Amino acid sequence: MVATAFTIGAAQEQARQALKGMSDSPGQQAQLILADLLDRPRAWILAHPEFILGEADKRSFGVALARLTNGEPLPYVLGWWEFYGRRFRLAPSVLIPRPESELLVEKALERLKLTPPPVKIVDVGTGSGCLGVTLAAEVPDIRLAVTDVSLETLHVARRNAREYGVDGRISFVQADLLEPLAGPFDLVVANLPYVPSSALRGMPAGRREPGLALDGGRDGLELTGRLLHSLPGKLSPTGAAFLEIGADQGTAVQSAAKAALPDADVQITRDLAGHDRVIEIRCGAHA
Repeated sequence: MVATAFTIGAAQEQARQALKGMSDSPGQQAQLILADLLDRPRAWILAHPEFILGEADKRSFGVALARLTNGEPLPYVLGWWEFYGRRFRLAPSVLIPRPESELLVEKALERLKLTPPPVKIVDVGTGSGCLGVTLAAEVPDIRLAVTDVSLETLHVARRNAREYGVDGRISFVQADLLEPLAGPFDLVVANLPYVPSSALRGMPAGRREPGLALDGGRDGLELTGRLLHSLPGKLSPTGAAFLEIGADQGTAVQSAAKAALPDADVQITRDLAGHDRVIEIRCGAHA
């Protein structure tokens, strides 16, 4: 008996059946896996449903689909996810980059246009390095430090920096927030864990992504509060800090920031969905 050829179309149908009730976009997930396996653009996958997969690719697709049906997020299955137009390599120890965090990049880039060089910059709790690496790639003449408490996570960030040719301009520091670093910094960016511990237990992300990268303590503000408390001794008199926050944390973090830096201009920026997303702290002349 001649085996039925396993085509791109058949692979997508298999994914739709396997992920029914588990995913809102099983076809899209299948397309991304196939594009990655075959090293083709997603548009090519869509245009060639009749293309026959080889045995090795068929097996690899089956393994990837099994991981998805077991609840593993697609970015971990792929081993990468896109952020600000670039692919960032991931590992299970690293938080999946979110599009909302691109607002931090935009705010930081706006600030850098107003800040004469040399500029001292730090990305606190870097994770995959998506913030720090993106800033270095977007502004070729800057140097910066990135910190993370996890050495394993710093290895991922360094790999991403190397992939975009910016590792020579980034210092990778294993640190608890800003503790061992000497300021003052002209720009601080941070996407720290901000989910309350009790809420995390009921979230799908809490079961699928590293707790260390999500758990913000009892009120979700433990790490953010500690960072704010350290800023008076770390931020330059004309510096700025941009911190990502939870959708309902704007007022609380704004109050804490004003208490820590009474003379700074502190504003809340909302994301495209209208949720509180970034606390902007501006000191001195450019406030």
